[in-house]
Amino acid sequence: MTAWQRLRADRVAMASLAVVVAFLLMVVLSATGLVAADWEHEAGVSYGPPTFLGADTATAPAAAAQQQALPDNPFDPLAADIRELRAQLAARGPAADSARRATLPFGADKWGHDVIKKTIKGGETSIVVGLVAAALAVGLGSLFGALSGYCGGVVDDVFNWFYSVFTAIPSVLMILAVAAVLQQKGVLTIVLILGLTGWTGPYRLIRAEYLKHKTREYVLAADAIGASHWRRMFRHIFPNVSHVVLVQLSILVVGFIKAEVILSFLGFGVPVGTVSWGSMLNEAQNELLLGRWWQLAAAASAMAVLVTAFSLFTDALRDALDPKVKS
Repeated sequence: MTAWQRLRADRVAMASLAVVVAFLLMVVLSATGLVAADWEHEAGVSYGPPTFLGADTATAPAAAAQQQALPDNPFDPLAADIRELRAQLAARGPAADSARRATLPFGADKWGHDVIKKTIKGGETSIVVGLVAAALAVGLGSLFGALSGYCGGVVDDVFNWFYSVFTAIPSVLMILAVAAVLQQKGVLTIVLILGLTGWTGPYRLIRAEYLKHKTREYVLAADAIGASHWRRMFRHIFPNVSHVVLVQLSILVVGFIKAEVILSFLGFGVPVGTVSWGSMLNEAQNELLLGRWWQLAAAASAMAVLVTAFSLFTDALRDALDPKVKS
């Protein structure tokens, strides 16, 4: 109750919480199909600009006329098929162009998809990957760190050996190695890759906290009244180190959203037909060379707002839950 009162008194924390809740609500609505369900619909022309920039009426008709005017290559075995496709496109071209808008509120990608709807759908994938993978990594790191720091001895040596093995390999190479072993693409695969390789940071900090707290007076008093080891570990010590867990969760959510971008860029990310902020940024690097900046701006802005709000809220929540902070 005291922690909640501290949190409510922080206006920045409450504003950040509202932003995070809005993004999570967006994920729920997108997952249930209530929002951005038709993101793959070709609502606009290819590379349609944002509405506030106005329609680009010169590029699309000129490109279509130039394509239809190209002569057939006599050495091309597909020349007849290409000629037939051109005729079909010319026959239904006016109707198709009239059904697709010249501008969209925040523009369209090369396929004519609405960038706003694509950003919402991509946020569903990236946020789920970041939250679930961070929860898995922090859960494993907290459990291993608690067992290692509290038990000591052989248990501590075994976990330290695993920690040394994982940290001896660069994180990018470790991620790629796990991805090569799994040999599959999908959200679950990305979550497993990031969760199984990202537990070392929380483990190191939680182990140090348990080494420090297990000899404190309140833990010795709990031992004197007959509290079990499990109760002492997670009922007495863990609430006093929960702020470390929250900070690590915030850091890993941010890092894993960025890691999803790297995996998508290297071909280990989401499969074809699934959109994420990482795949959008991957597409946007080529569009930016053509002056089409709106997909990059949409994905990067959404990511920046979520990451900033989540970090601010987690910092405030850490201070509210820390028993050493009195005001």
